[in-house]
Amino acid sequence: GFSKQMVEILNKHGVAFSSFDIFSDEEVRQGLKTYSNWPTYPQLYVAGELIGGLDIVKELEASGELDTICPKAQKLEDRLKVLINKAPVMLFMKGSKQMAKCGFSKQMIEIMNNTGVDYETFDILEDEEVRQGLKTFSNWPTYPQLYVKGELVGGLDIVKELKESGELLPVLKGEN
Repeated sequence: GFSKQMVEILNKHGVAFSSFDIFSDEEVRQGLKTYSNWPTYPQLYVAGELIGGLDIVKELEASGELDTICPKAQKLEDRLKVLINKAPVMLFMKGSKQMAKCGFSKQMIEIMNNTGVDYETFDILEDEEVRQGLKTFSNWPTYPQLYVKGELVGGLDIVKELKESGELLPVLKGEN
């Protein structure tokens, strides 16, 4: 019950945290009590320092100090905006420019490499939150997705059309 309350408080305040199940390792369970000189669980640590148990966290929450002590989880939308703007030309794909992990991504890389324009990639297979979140954020259901200066250009079909019409290079250079 106490651990559940602690998790609810941390989630309510948007705190970035991970947890360890003390029932999974008796040596850690007992050793941490000695190490921290704190006899009960849950125990909240921030940057390796013991903050305290549930009672202390409730006091910190009531005084408003909890929000200043604990690191905030970056909101997904903010994280996506940072990723989209990581480079002037950003490609979200399965795999990387060194090794595509699907046919569409492979075709996209071949097109991009032939333009001579610098671009960065993000492997959506490495981050499920980004993979699902970007579909909603961009209102584009498939990958790869190409962004120029933070704006969605589109997927492979759009990029092929732009290449055919001679518009791809100007778009990649941000001229359109």
